[in-house]
Amino acid sequence: MSKMQSRQGPQVASEDRHHIEPISVRISAAVKLTGIGRSTLYELIKAGELETVKVGRSTFIRYASLKRLFEKS
Repeated sequence: MSKMQSRQGPQVASEDRHHIEPISVRISAAVKLTGIGRSTLYELIKAGELETVKVGRSTFIRYASLKRLFEKS
């Protein structure tokens, strides 16, 4: 494997790129994706409706958790 390939990570066939979901999104991205306000997202997190992961000072919402929220509605 060349140095360039190892830095880029695994290669994905072009038809598969459209089916890849993120593992998690930042709060700001969740606001844009869902249309839910920032304060409401934090309330949902506090209520246990959304799963989060902290990485350093950043909070990420698990994408699957966001999808489940809208499947309930």
